[in-house]
Amino acid sequence: MNKLLIATSLMAIVMMEACNNEAPTTMIGRQTPEVKDGQFTPELLWAMGRVGSYDASNDGKTVAYNVSYYSVEENKSHTVIYTINTDGTNEKLLTTAVTSESAPKYINNGEQITFLAPDKDGVSQIWVMNADGSGRKQLSKCEMDVDDYLFSPDGKKAIVVHQVPYHNIIQERPEDLPKSTGMVIDGAMFRHWDHYVESIPHPFVLNIESGEEFDILGAEEDKYFECPMEPFGGIEQLAWSPDSKQIAFTCRCKTGLAYAISTDSDIFLYDVESGTTNTAKNLCKGCEFGVVPDGGIPFAPDNICDPSKSLQNQYINTSEDTKDRNVGYDINPQFSPDGKYVAWQSMERDGYESDRNRLCIYELATGNKTYVTDEFDSNVDAYCWDKDSKTLYFVGVWHGTTHVYRTNLEGEVKQLTEGQYDYTGVALCGDQLLCSRQSMKEATELYLVDKQTGKATQVTDENKYFRENVAWGEVIPHWSKATDGADLLSWIILPPNFDETKKYPTLLFCEGGPQSPVSQFWSFRWNMMIMAANGYVVVAPNRRGLPGFGSKWNEDISTNYGGQCMQDLLSAIDDAAATLPYIDKDRMGCVGASFGGFSVYWMAGNHDKRFKCFIAHDGIFNLEQQYLETEEAWFTNWDLGGAFWHKDNPAVARSFANSPHKFVDKWDTPILCIHGDKDYRIVSSQAIAAFNAAKYRGIEAQLLLFPDENHWVLKPQNGILWQRTYFNWLDKWLK
Repeated sequence: MNKLLIATSLMAIVMMEACNNEAPTTMIGRQTPEVKDGQFTPELLWAMGRVGSYDASNDGKTVAYNVSYYSVEENKSHTVIYTINTDGTNEKLLTTAVTSESAPKYINNGEQITFLAPDKDGVSQIWVMNADGSGRKQLSKCEMDVDDYLFSPDGKKAIVVHQVPYHNIIQERPEDLPKSTGMVIDGAMFRHWDHYVESIPHPFVLNIESGEEFDILGAEEDKYFECPMEPFGGIEQLAWSPDSKQIAFTCRCKTGLAYAISTDSDIFLYDVESGTTNTAKNLCKGCEFGVVPDGGIPFAPDNICDPSKSLQNQYINTSEDTKDRNVGYDINPQFSPDGKYVAWQSMERDGYESDRNRLCIYELATGNKTYVTDEFDSNVDAYCWDKDSKTLYFVGVWHGTTHVYRTNLEGEVKQLTEGQYDYTGVALCGDQLLCSRQSMKEATELYLVDKQTGKATQVTDENKYFRENVAWGEVIPHWSKATDGADLLSWIILPPNFDETKKYPTLLFCEGGPQSPVSQFWSFRWNMMIMAANGYVVVAPNRRGLPGFGSKWNEDISTNYGGQCMQDLLSAIDDAAATLPYIDKDRMGCVGASFGGFSVYWMAGNHDKRFKCFIAHDGIFNLEQQYLETEEAWFTNWDLGGAFWHKDNPAVARSFANSPHKFVDKWDTPILCIHGDKDYRIVSSQAIAAFNAAKYRGIEAQLLLFPDENHWVLKPQNGILWQRTYFNWLDKWLK
């Protein structure tokens, strides 16, 4: 569930939450609603602007960026484009249409800005305007929606991404039965994230002058593979060479069952001038594009892979044949400015979606690969090249905060930024870095960061009104000892106007992922400040299984869901209750989503009466059910050890013995179960089963079911309902 809570790029989540295909009836813009007594409410949370994608001009003096606004009344969003000087002056709204405009990018040395907007027929196209917003005109005339795009450095071509029909798994409906709704399904991975797989993203090269498009990967449907990769991949998974003659792209040449059990994606180099796909070279494995060996496992003998077992100890991860073949996730290529290197983010092992993300440098002349972040024992979440082609900057998490780091080609890493923040993106901006930054007290804003000193200067101030008019709580680090003696960091979030002489009801926040950090993230649903504003202290532990504390700490959760990670959660709340006098140990609740939802269901049968109520959102209740219901089988194989019928495997036996449904006989505490019906990673039957189990046990329970939401809650009115139901439940049992 790691990719459910964090994207390959955190910005992808921001944009996913902001998207809405239906246009509002009026233009939705910046809001300044009344704030009563400084109280932070769900309505205020949804009134805040959400800073999304951004691009800097060549001279580094101006930035174009997206902001999305929401109308609870209309239940819709509207995305607009601003420009601003990098010193924070001269903010200008360039959007003039009721429909959303997004993905701004500078071209022609910063004289113009391209963007996405619908044409008169409602088809998403590339448009262009002068940098001041004047002279708007449609640039592309594609038959299909342009999902995303990237101009070549010479400005003559652009990569465009379309959704193309795909029927290798779900058969196309008969022509004489056009209104039939049934689906004939021939393979695994027939649905993903929140949709049935009847189309996939596919890249084309668009000639700007002629309007002609060329299929990069090949027009035959049997060679259609996702590019960018779903569910979170965007245009960052493709890149132009500085001379505009080549494209590096990310692809996983697998479909069906092979796709479902494997995370093995590769970086390919495509010769634009050749106009043929057989020139696409696999930089990871040396073969041509589209080569899919037997069983979908590269370099493996026939029938070597058992899809019902973890790949951890199978041929793909253990054989010398696969050594240094980049068999895990390899994503997000970027050419060096001098064109000599291609960098990308690389995971070492196949089937392990939460493996450490390293920064790989590939020398085009020799084919040599080096990993320049080996001394940083955590993930590279985003990165960029410096102009000298010898230096790279990246963001990564360590001890609950995410900062900007610098590395050279020799792998010498230095931290640049400091403070209680999360830097979520980094890009070159003249002689400085342009970064997105957030914290538990601040929604995303853009900052300039000095490349030498790390000094950060704020550029945008989108939510200044809320920052100045809302009463905010404090966030403090708290270290304690785990049951095995290890040091354990928790964030303690205090209510605004905190009085240390009072006793406060307290929430144990259980993180999801299961391997996503409890860092200084800002969420528009699991928002720590709104929990604090409702009078709760929040204890948010960085339990075992989270990045930012070394690889061993991160990996200690696999096949051990009911082990040390659960003990860390319990010891963290026990220590906080014992050492922080303002915590009322008789009014404690336990909340969480995804793996955090699993944690809540598990705690319900193992908490020894610590908690007075529980809330589980999109959590796993029955691990056997989860193993056969989820789409991305690589996840359950790695994290649980394989299928539950492999009873002679100790890791499998341990995993399934800790399924929360096996402890229902010990349930004794009220529980709220929340789930989205379009969540296909953890299916809503999990919450329904947990709710029914509680009811059958005679325990107070409530079920909040969203027929039209996935693993997140993206629609404004559903979001308000979520918050109201959440706090009504907590207040009922803890106040």
